[in-house]
Amino acid sequence: MKPDLFQAPDYYNLDDLLTEEHKLVRDSARAWVKREVSPIIEEYAQKAEFPKQIIKGLGEIGGFGPYIPEEYGGAGLDQISYGLIMQEIERGDSGVRSTSSVQSSLVMYPIWKYGNEEQRMKYLPKLATGEFMGCFGLTEPNYGSDPGSMITNFKDMGDHYLLNGAKMWISNAPFADIAIVWAKNEEGRIHGLIVERGMEGFTTPETHNKWSLRASSTGELIFDNVKVPKENLLPNKSGLGAPLGCLDSARYGIAWGAIGAAMDCYDTALRYAKERIQFDKPIAGTQLQQKKLAEMITEITKAQLLTWRLGVLRNEGRATTAQISMAKRNNVDMAIHIAREARQMLGGMGITGEYSIMRHMMNLESVITYEGTHDIHLLITGMDITGIPAFK
Repeated sequence: MKPDLFQAPDYYNLDDLLTEEHKLVRDSARAWVKREVSPIIEEYAQKAEFPKQIIKGLGEIGGFGPYIPEEYGGAGLDQISYGLIMQEIERGDSGVRSTSSVQSSLVMYPIWKYGNEEQRMKYLPKLATGEFMGCFGLTEPNYGSDPGSMITNFKDMGDHYLLNGAKMWISNAPFADIAIVWAKNEEGRIHGLIVERGMEGFTTPETHNKWSLRASSTGELIFDNVKVPKENLLPNKSGLGAPLGCLDSARYGIAWGAIGAAMDCYDTALRYAKERIQFDKPIAGTQLQQKKLAEMITEITKAQLLTWRLGVLRNEGRATTAQISMAKRNNVDMAIHIAREARQMLGGMGITGEYSIMRHMMNLESVITYEGTHDIHLLITGMDITGIPAFK
């Protein structure tokens, strides 16, 4: 088992912009990842299995809803703390960060923001510790980038709702205790419903044969005449803006998380380049490898500045959806490029599980697609600056 020697790059002294609490939260998460995730993650990725034993630890480091108020079991932290936790978890593995992101931004966030007090008290404290795990049902087999065309629907049966439809590519689905499901009512209006495991007609088949996010559990949500109690409807927001508000929070976390994956690839490549001797000197002393490393640290630094500023705007309630889109798109693209360059620097060793780079590279192929594809985020920016939507 290789020791985790990771050292985080901070080329522009960004730590000076962080509070003592920010650094404490980040360093706690970093130490936990080194201790609990790094030693086992390659094995679980090879097995294509999510390491469920880390769920309790994820809760303890604030991996589940750190910005949720303490009265509901959260840590009451700010948005930069949330981002830093996501950065450290994804430095370990994107799949583990996916589990954390989904629980935080796609399950706890909508219950907190769109739910009533009874729903908050019933679910949030158990979600914060990981006693309950959740998932988020928006994407359908035929509707990904166009969620407004969803066909999952529910009918008012008097004393309950009857839910029918299917969702696909759902992180945490196979083991989730609850699902936040977005479906249309009889008027075609989108609402969120809390669907619980054990409700008759609700199944969550697992998705197999993935080459990406192998240490994450992915599945489908299938609703065959599921009776959902009326008190499980999220009452405080409806329409497509409701799930998209959750995605803003999740995409913000991804923007930070991708930096973690990039930092891990850069740090691995830098250490390897200093140790690998070719033609009587370390490859770190060659111009081509220095070019790669210099470009990596430049792009990481730019992403760190972009995302820190976005965190300040989130804390002030001023960040726009389009700003979040820009950061998600830029940072994941940056990370995937660094992963590919780092893999080349390691030569053949770069494809083995002895190093984290190939696993990060494969994971990022999912991250660049989910929660808004690379191209759709570009069009969101385009629409924002021109005022003309190019989607239709």
